[in-house]
Amino acid sequence: MILFTDLTDFQRFFRQGKKWQRCIEAINNLPSIHPDVTYSVGDSLIYRLQTKAEPQPDFLGKRRYFQVHYWLEGEENVEYADKSALTPVNAYSDETDRENLRGKGETLLCKAGNVLVCENHEAYRFTCSGDVRKVVLTVTIEDGYFLNK
Repeated sequence: MILFTDLTDFQRFFRQGKKWQRCIEAINNLPSIHPDVTYSVGDSLIYRLQTKAEPQPDFLGKRRYFQVHYWLEGEENVEYADKSALTPVNAYSDETDRENLRGKGETLLCKAGNVLVCENHEAYRFTCSGDVRKVVLTVTIEDGYFLNK
């Protein structure tokens, strides 16, 4: 997990690469997006405005996409661990790019302004419920380019 205190730190760290620039474009498009509707840029970037925090019973792992969460309002706890320290619940699905795992991890508190990048060697789960406003981006792991652009 990489937790940035704000969007400026995220932009400074990921200042190069088309996929990261597209993330910023999606975030800047926030006034035009409707809550809980998924938007996409081909299969390289999807994003949505989430308005409810929902606890997850299992850890979620991904292989082909990163998840990036940017909190606008509210806060959530995220528990994360290296996948090798967790027990698989089901096999990885290439169709959904998901694997569910169980175990214990470390917890981070994410608040308004924070940006969290969920790395692929780790799995994570959100453990809070309630109102939250955040942009959730799912970004290809491909380096520096978009296959469809």
